[in-house]
Amino acid sequence: MSDETALMKVHPEGEPQKAGNEPWETAISLDTFAGKIQFRWAPDAEVSSLGQMPFFIEFLKTSGLFENWVKDCPLRYTSPNAPRKQDVLGTILLSVLAGHWRYAHISALRGDGVNPELLGMTKVASEDSVRRALSALQEEESASWLKQHLRASYEPLLEEP
Repeated sequence: MSDETALMKVHPEGEPQKAGNEPWETAISLDTFAGKIQFRWAPDAEVSSLGQMPFFIEFLKTSGLFENWVKDCPLRYTSPNAPRKQDVLGTILLSVLAGHWRYAHISALRGDGVNPELLGMTKVASEDSVRRALSALQEEESASWLKQHLRASYEPLLEEP
């Protein structure tokens, strides 16, 4: 057997084909801030820009990145009517991941009844709450907080060959 045919047997071309409308997988169990959920692909469903979010949320929960980011945030509220810090930061995270670039776009998240709960949020914060929260942060303190958590996300990779 020549090397060329050996390579062809080891590396088949293309992806395997499924017959008919068989589902690719059964339900997948994901661990989120709302607890364990079952995720199932619906091949005929409409596509959502945030459809893969439960997988990213599981990564954030498993790694502890989101919890530590929220815990270390220098945002402090004194009013009992203020939104939860996790709701404000979760709203910012979901908004950025959805491709929003203006505060006004945050209101589009209000229709999402799944991802905020999976992120451990009780509600989506209003654009005004997010704007006030970001303007209340001290520049030096918040820059230090963000740099620390950004560095924690890539430093372990620098130790790999």
